[in-house]
This record gives sequence, structure tokens and C-alpha cells, in this order.
Amino acid sequence: MNKFLFLVRHAKSSWKDLSLDDFDRPLKKRGKFDANLMADILNKKGYDIDLIISSPAKRTMETAKIISNKIGYNSEILYNKNIYEASVETLINIIKDIKNNFNNVIVVGHNPGLTNLANHLLKESIYNIPTCGIVAVKINGDWSELNSDNCEMIFFDYPKKYKDLN
Repeated sequence: MNKFLFLVRHAKSSWKDLSLDDFDRPLKKRGKFDANLMADILNKKGYDIDLIISSPAKRTMETAKIISNKIGYNSEILYNKNIYEASVETLINIIKDIKNNFNNVIVVGHNPGLTNLANHLLKESIYNIPTCGIVAVKINGDWSELNSDNCEMIFFDYPKKYKDLN
């Protein structure tokens, strides 16, 4: 059975308070708008998301919560500290550990890890997943079988594609 993985980079965060640690930076107003916009776009594509895994950094948690509320996701968001500053290998291991009863999974994380993972898995090259960008990947097999030979890009969306709505 096919699995669908949605790599979501956190929305635009605030640098207003320079005393905050990077991990604790919140979303800025624009980030909240973009997270709502991209959740609407994801919702219209009709995927029934059955698991959301997020970095516990403040901006990723806020992004995950906005998306979760907007798409009607009623389960618990799983927070995995290893997603913060994760390497491709770490992200692959996290994804390979997903139970097979989940078919449509969102991973909310950070760059450069997410862009590097997308480029590792897909034939298409992505220069950069911008803030609140979503890369949808179809996996022909189970989560444990994740590799570059069984993945294909379904779509790559990001807020600036919809600048008329912004």
C-alpha cells in the first residue's frame, strides 16, 4: 500500500526578541497567516491526515497546531526532539519507525534538514523549502522501506505561490 509523507517547514518566525534562544522563537503574524493558508490548501487536496509529528521548537509546534486545527486532525500531535536540527539520516530513521497503520503523515520541521531530505528522496531537486512550504511524497511501500527508489513527488507548494491570496 502507498504511504503519503508531507514535509512541512515551519512558518515564518519572529526575530523581534533577540534574547530568545532559537528553539523558543514564536511565529510572527505573517507566519500564522501562511500556516492557515497552507492548511487550507492541503485540506482542499483531500488527504486524510492520520498522524502529525513535529519538532518541539515553539515555531514548529505553533505551525503544527494551526495546521492540525484547520484540517480537522483530532489526534495528538507527536513531538520528537530529534527533528530539531536533524540530519537526513535522523529524519529517515524517524519516518521509518512510523507504524504502518498510518497512511498520511505530516512531519513539521526545519531547514536545512527537510530540504536535504526531500533532495535525498526525490529525483526532482528542490533548492529550498521556504517557510511553511509543503513537499508531498508518495512512498510505494511501507514506512520501513523508505528510500530514494520508491519515492515520488506529488506536489511542492509554498505561500508565495499564492501571493494573490496573501
